[in-house]
Amino acid sequence: MGRKNTDKVVFHQIQVLDAGAKGVSVAKAPDGKVIFIPNVVPGDVVDVQTFKKRKAYYEGKAVKFHELSEHRIDPICDHFGVCGGCKWQNMKYSQQLYYKQNEVKNHLQRIGKVELPEFETILGSDKQFFYRNKMEFSFSNSRWLTEKEIDSTEDLGNRNALGFHISKMWDKILDITKCHLQEDPSNAIRNEIRAFANEHNLAFFNPREHSGLLRTFMIRTASTGEIMVLIQFFEEDQKNRELLLDHLYEKFPQITSLQYVINGKANDTIYDQDVKLYKGRDYILEEMEGLKFSINAKSFYQTNSDQAYELYKITRDFAGLSGNETVYDLYTGTGTIAQFVSKKAKKVIGVESVPEAILDAKANAERNNITNCEFFVGDMKVVFNEAFIAQHGKPDVIITDPPRDGMHAAVIDQILKIAPKKVVYVSCNSATQARDLALMDEKYKVTRVRPVDMFPQTHHVENVVLLELR
Repeated sequence: MGRKNTDKVVFHQIQVLDAGAKGVSVAKAPDGKVIFIPNVVPGDVVDVQTFKKRKAYYEGKAVKFHELSEHRIDPICDHFGVCGGCKWQNMKYSQQLYYKQNEVKNHLQRIGKVELPEFETILGSDKQFFYRNKMEFSFSNSRWLTEKEIDSTEDLGNRNALGFHISKMWDKILDITKCHLQEDPSNAIRNEIRAFANEHNLAFFNPREHSGLLRTFMIRTASTGEIMVLIQFFEEDQKNRELLLDHLYEKFPQITSLQYVINGKANDTIYDQDVKLYKGRDYILEEMEGLKFSINAKSFYQTNSDQAYELYKITRDFAGLSGNETVYDLYTGTGTIAQFVSKKAKKVIGVESVPEAILDAKANAERNNITNCEFFVGDMKVVFNEAFIAQHGKPDVIITDPPRDGMHAAVIDQILKIAPKKVVYVSCNSATQARDLALMDEKYKVTRVRPVDMFPQTHHVENVVLLELR
C-alpha cells in the first residue's frame, strides 16, 4: 500500500515558536500538532513542507520565508545547513544562551518536580568559535553532493572527501574546507592531508566495500600550544603510510605527537586498537591553574578547555571546601576535577570504570605532586559500596559528573544511605539530571543551579547543581 498523501503537506505562514531538542526548532500546525523544523529560528514565519507525520508531531523543512526573526544572524560557515554540526549558527548568541537556560529550567521543573532556588545566569563562552580542542574527521571516496552539484551538468571530478558524516547517513561524508570549531592549524593540517593524498593517489576509504587506505583523522590541541595528530589507516601500506606521515611532520613541525592506527575492523573506534607513536611523544599536555594534565589518543578530556576551567571553578565554588573535607569524585575520568579541588580538601577519592583513565589520573597526580588524591577503577554501582566507604572514610562532599545516562539507581541509593552534607552534580544532560534529583529529593534540597555553555552554536548545555542535606 502506498503512503498517504497526508504524510507530505505544506503548511503556510507558520510562526516558529521555540528552539527544541537536538537543535531543531518547534512550531504548531493548524491541527494543533507540533512541527519540528531544522535551520529556522524562533520568530521566523515560514511555509513548511512536511516529510514525516507521526501521532503527535510532524517533521518538515522551511520552503519559503515570509518574515525573518529579529534573533536571526547570518551564519559564518559555508557548510551551514548541510553539515549538521553547528545547528544554531543562524541564531544570535544571546538567544542561544536564553534557550539553553530555558531547557535546563524546563527539565528540572517538569521532570524533576523538585523545589528549586532561583537559577544563576548561564555562563556564556568567551569564544563562540574555534573553541574545541578535539576534532575527528572521516575519509570517503564518495563525497556527499549538494543539490546544486547534483543538478549541475559539469564534471564533478574527484569525489574524495575528508570531513564530517552527514546526519543519519553512516556512509556519506561532507567534504569540509573550513571548519570554525577548532583553531589553526587544524584546517591547514586537514586540507594539506587531503591535497597530499589526492596528489599521491592514496586511496580514500569506501565504507560500503570496506576498502581503501585512509580511514579517519583526529587532531587534538592544547592551550599550551601542543598538537596531536592521529591518522587511522584501514590497512598497512608502509610505503604510503610513511610517505604521508613524514610529509605532515615536515610541513607542520609544531606537531608534538604524531600517531597512527591500523584498523581493519568493521567500525572505526580506536578504543580497542593499538595506537602507534610515529614522531614526538604519545601525549600532549594541557595546563590549568598550574596543574598539568597529559592527554593521550584515547583520553577523555572536556572538549572546550577554556570553558572546562570555568566549569571546574563553579564546581569548586559550589563544593565550598574549607580544607578539612573528605571528597569523593564519582565518574572521575582522568581525575581533572579531583585534582582541581584537591588543594582545598583533606583528601579526594576518585572512582572511574575506565582503567586507562585511572592510569592517566594517577600519572597526572604524580606529575602535579598531589599526594592527597587516590584513584580507583571499577563499575560505580559495584565499587561504591559499604566496604569501600569503610576503607576510605565517609565523604563530607560528593562531586559527581556522570555520562549522559545519569547516575545508576544503585549509586543514588548509596549516596542517600551515607548522606554526605553536600552533593555537587555536574551534568551534560539536564533531563537525566532532573530524574536523579527527584530520586534524591527525600534527603536533599537543591540550593544552587548554574548552567554552563560549553558548546556555542549547538543546543548542548552543561549544568551544575548543589544539593544540601535537608
